[in-house]
Amino acid sequence: MKTLISNATLVDGTGADRRAADVLLDGAVIAAVVDAGSLTVGDADRVIDATGLVLSPGFIDMHAHSDLQLLVNKNHYAKLSQGVTTELLGQDGLSYAPVDDATLAGVREKIAGWNDNPADFDWNWRTVGEYLDRLDRVDDGPDGTTGRIATNAAYLVPQGTVRAMVMGFAEGDPTPEQQQQMQVVIRTAMEEGAVGMSSGLTYTPGMYAQTEELAGLCRVVGELGGFYAPHHRSYGKGALGAYAEMISLSRDTGCALHLSHATMNFAENKGRAGELLDLIDEALEQGVDITLDTYPYLPGATTLSAILPSWASSGGTEATLARLADPETRARIREAVEIYGSDGCHGVVAEWDTLEISGVQNPALTGFVGKTIKDIAAESGQEPFDVFTQILTEDRLGTGILQHVGHEENVQVIMKHRTHTGGSDGLLVGAKPHPRAWGTFPRYLGHYSRDLGLLSLEEMVHHLSGRPAARLKLHNRGLVREGFAADVVLFDPETIRDTATFQNPRQAASGIQYVFVNGTAAIDGGQPTGARAGRALRRHSDGLTREGQQ
Repeated sequence: MKTLISNATLVDGTGADRRAADVLLDGAVIAAVVDAGSLTVGDADRVIDATGLVLSPGFIDMHAHSDLQLLVNKNHYAKLSQGVTTELLGQDGLSYAPVDDATLAGVREKIAGWNDNPADFDWNWRTVGEYLDRLDRVDDGPDGTTGRIATNAAYLVPQGTVRAMVMGFAEGDPTPEQQQQMQVVIRTAMEEGAVGMSSGLTYTPGMYAQTEELAGLCRVVGELGGFYAPHHRSYGKGALGAYAEMISLSRDTGCALHLSHATMNFAENKGRAGELLDLIDEALEQGVDITLDTYPYLPGATTLSAILPSWASSGGTEATLARLADPETRARIREAVEIYGSDGCHGVVAEWDTLEISGVQNPALTGFVGKTIKDIAAESGQEPFDVFTQILTEDRLGTGILQHVGHEENVQVIMKHRTHTGGSDGLLVGAKPHPRAWGTFPRYLGHYSRDLGLLSLEEMVHHLSGRPAARLKLHNRGLVREGFAADVVLFDPETIRDTATFQNPRQAASGIQYVFVNGTAAIDGGQPTGARAGRALRRHSDGLTREGQQ
């Protein structure tokens, strides 16, 4: 199947000026990129007149939480409708591979608020290689379509999951033997196709790892040409020190660094983004390899249980629930959360009016969705802390929240940095998820580029395609170039915008007319086709990331 896209305004992902072009897709490959008017109807089986539309590479989501939803909700409209054609999974140190049976059970419960936890799902993998094979498997969808996954997907080996498999979910330092075992697991995961390693250093059990433990793992990742993508120890109190720890780790180990959802949150960090960028620029001048991603919104999204102090979450779900039920331990938790500031809450005292329930596992709690802990406490006549622990207990720690702690000036300053890429950090489950799951990429292009003029269209597309492709070492993606994979988007630059809101988050973007994944139209004339042509993208022995077995 040859598709001619004629008279397009080409923004090719390099940052170069736009130009008028004809682009020919031949199957899964871009066969020609030539001046507009150079190709004719006879050169193709189908012609799309792209007059007035921008043709760009498909967008790359550098911080996705689609690990399970790609397999459960196969149409994946939330991401395709934004023009996303590639996602980076395995984020924040917690995902579903590599695992043994016990670790998988613990992780499933722990991140149910991120990804859901379907009881009737076939969890038929244990290794990273087997998980990537599952993503690549051709099967039938509930709508009768047949295909693989809807977008391409690369994977980070999650450090917290690896630690749990070797040491369990409890706190403590590894023995030399356990440290060596974790390094072997990381090496195997990289050899099976992972492109790097993630951490969640405000989430258990990853947060129990000291710097030297992380350094041993980063040396393995760096040796194999991967990168480290940490959710570091604090985005609140001591945020700059937490960033500095990660930068020093990269400098000392030689492992490239990609700072996940890089921002400066909470009241004490208002207007301080420039201090973070000074740290990064100094390290870049010293030769440290650093990139970062952000989402273009102010609130964050996480689980309610993340607000707990790390010691209270040690040992997994049952151990945590037992502590919440014990009056003496519960009093200690309250002191940590309301007086001193929990490490799970970035060292900041919990502000109950900033914690909004976005999703629950227990249907009996559905009425709390969309309300803050402070709201619920006022309505019930309870103390906010008691509401907090009640919901955690009745929902078995599976509650999702929005955390309203961001600052617009910080978002804009970081977005303009020369190492910036786009990442949605979008959670796709819950009754009222964060709108970034549906609106991130059109919001960059519409609100921030067109409306505010923060970056030119060419610059912003580069941030969302060519630059992340370089970090991922994608063999043939991220640019509109002859011989590259036919992952492309056609959108109207005058009308593209996010329509997802905090009140109605599951709303598709406007202005995106066509999305091709590996040459197959997933969005055609603004409508989803049900096609699933995505592939698992694996790190190969030559250091490049591409589809197919190693």
